[in-house]
Amino acid sequence: MSAIPTTDAEWAQKISNMKQQLPARSLSQPAIPLRINRTIDHTLLKTPIDASQIDTLCQEALEQDFAAVCVRLEHVSRAAALVKDSNTLVACVIAFPEGTHETVEKVREAKEAVAQGARELDMVIRYELLKEGRYTEVYDDILAVRKAAPSPIVLKAILEASVLDKEQLIDATIVACMAGVDFIKTSTGWNGGATIQHVTLMRTAADMCDRSCMIKASGGIRSAGDVGRMLEAGAHRIGTSAGVKIMHEVNDEEVLEQGTSHATY
Repeated sequence: MSAIPTTDAEWAQKISNMKQQLPARSLSQPAIPLRINRTIDHTLLKTPIDASQIDTLCQEALEQDFAAVCVRLEHVSRAAALVKDSNTLVACVIAFPEGTHETVEKVREAKEAVAQGARELDMVIRYELLKEGRYTEVYDDILAVRKAAPSPIVLKAILEASVLDKEQLIDATIVACMAGVDFIKTSTGWNGGATIQHVTLMRTAADMCDRSCMIKASGGIRSAGDVGRMLEAGAHRIGTSAGVKIMHEVNDEEVLEQGTSHATY
């Protein structure tokens, strides 16, 4: 799967060929990590908010040793200063929540976010174009942001799974993975949340790509049980505004009820 298509027709053919090889389910069973806190992106994306709410978000993230705080561009600089020299990174949403921004604007946002201290970018793809079969434009849009923010910056592509049908979600997964993103993310949360079915399908499709691509589940995840089910389905990262509540439940041993095998990432 090394060759990158250059036209929509070539994309459609490649995706069709891959779908014919798609297994009915993922062949491996993921393990729930022992350190649940390190899978959580502590998120505050509503507007308007004041500076004190960013302060609280970051303080909570530091206390719980979360993987990241996820904020809008206007709050990146403050958040970066607050979590400096910690294990918690700053993630910034790009083209949020619509994904309809022109590529040049996405690139500008990405570069500005990185300059202000973001080390992860959660970018909404142009999913409406994807639904029309305009794969080349979707790929080029993602790739432009990838080039503007190369590794070690972590790039997550938000697919907005809640507005895609099964076939379109497979399409989006393949295009995003081939564009070199580090994560594919289920949802913004604005049009519906993540489901087990979304995560399972995304993981199965991503496993077919010869590029390492992890999964972030986001949208409507508000309990330790939700987290456990998403991780069991194959998610590697969880986006939620309920991180502190979830960790209280995890500490009460409410998340690992199914006896799933454990692994530390």
